[in-house]
Amino acid sequence: MPAAPATSRRRLLPADRRAEIVEAATRLIAERGFRGLTVQGVAEACGLTVAGVLHHMGTKDGILVAVLEHRDVVDLEAAKQLAQGRAGARERLDAIVARNQAQPEIVRLYSVLGAESLEAAHPAHEYFQRRYVHARAELAELLVGSVDDPDRAAVQVLAVMDGLQLQWLRSPETFDLRAAWAEAADALLGPGR
Repeated sequence: MPAAPATSRRRLLPADRRAEIVEAATRLIAERGFRGLTVQGVAEACGLTVAGVLHHMGTKDGILVAVLEHRDVVDLEAAKQLAQGRAGARERLDAIVARNQAQPEIVRLYSVLGAESLEAAHPAHEYFQRRYVHARAELAELLVGSVDDPDRAAVQVLAVMDGLQLQWLRSPETFDLRAAWAEAADALLGPGR
């Protein structure tokens, strides 16, 4: 019986390999959910061994944090695109809620890891600390001129968005995220168009 042909792995620079792993993990999360993500599955998707994936990413939590960081970059670019042609803060926030509704697995990943990372020892603890500080500052800046106290409004808007997303994730078939956001945003920021 002839020997099976040897498969050759593509040689990539470490940054390119890491990007490939993050892309594969993101795709697997979208297909299977974050609970269905395994290091083995990521390794198979990339043609690597589990040890190879862990060499580049450290741990499964490291993979998840890298996916979150990558999503932040993607979401920032999407936010810039959404901002084009949208003059007001409310319009931009409405567009962000609509975008989030279109990616439930990513929203679920952020929600679960955000809650788990309240524990200081969690690998994503610092990531989420930085992310909320940054999000509050960016949102407050966006709200300047729209509300009397942009800093306070930013805290409230983030709390409402997070709370509504949790309710939507629990009952996606019956909870209308965009309608609930519109009603809450009308109360917090004034009526939308």
